[in-house]
Amino acid sequence: MGRAESGLDGAVVLVTGAGRGQGRNHCVRLAEAGASVIATDICAPVEGADYPMASTEDLAETARLVESAGTRAVATVVDVRDAASMVAAVDAGVAELGRLDGVVANAGICAVGTTEEFSPATFQAVIDINLVGVWNTCRAAVPHLRSGEGGSVVLVSSSAGIKGMPFFSAYSAAKRGLVGLMQSMGVELADASIRVNTVHPTGVDTEMTRGLTALGPLLAESPSLGPLFMNALPMATVTPDDVSNAVLFLLSDDAASVTGLTMTVDAGITLR
Repeated sequence: MGRAESGLDGAVVLVTGAGRGQGRNHCVRLAEAGASVIATDICAPVEGADYPMASTEDLAETARLVESAGTRAVATVVDVRDAASMVAAVDAGVAELGRLDGVVANAGICAVGTTEEFSPATFQAVIDINLVGVWNTCRAAVPHLRSGEGGSVVLVSSSAGIKGMPFFSAYSAAKRGLVGLMQSMGVELADASIRVNTVHPTGVDTEMTRGLTALGPLLAESPSLGPLFMNALPMATVTPDDVSNAVLFLLSDDAASVTGLTMTVDAGITLR
């Protein structure tokens, strides 16, 4: 989707979890469509995540890639769990870039384990980042969307937010919660011309998905559960571009009448 087609030329979009993976890809694709980006990431280890988080260097590289595409980036290290810091980061980004037109609440972590062995601290971290952090992001952004001409909010959920997945209890609970948040906000904000939708990918070829090495032994002990993780289409994962295509559509003028949608990009995994 090019600049003329998207209506995103000159727009400003907030993207959380922007240091790498899906978040970086969304930022670069937005820049290619003409949008400037407020990019945030925690850039620090997180309880229960068995894979490295993005670094400050990763976030700086995202900003560099956005600027190489010809738009502007304001990159800030911030934890979405910190409501006051999210407000400050969004306010500062809007002050520098002049407006806010869209939000991609992408920041999230994933941890797998059986219900009885999953630690309370890890469960809390997943809920706090993947659900509370999204609410904090929206709370910081909505006043700026209201003060403009409306906008679009995209909450990045998961196929696990539609279909219960074994060993993903915290992740699935948080991602399912995003659907309720989206539907509530969609009704509440419609009069302000703010659209709210969720995107539900299957496994995406990113560092996070590749880092879920604990899932293999769990499935080896419960082989009957393996088919639940199989996509209907003959592909093991989708690409970050597949997800960005959906995100850009929901942010674009082409989706001007679309709100309250749970949009799957899941290779048919939720059909099974």
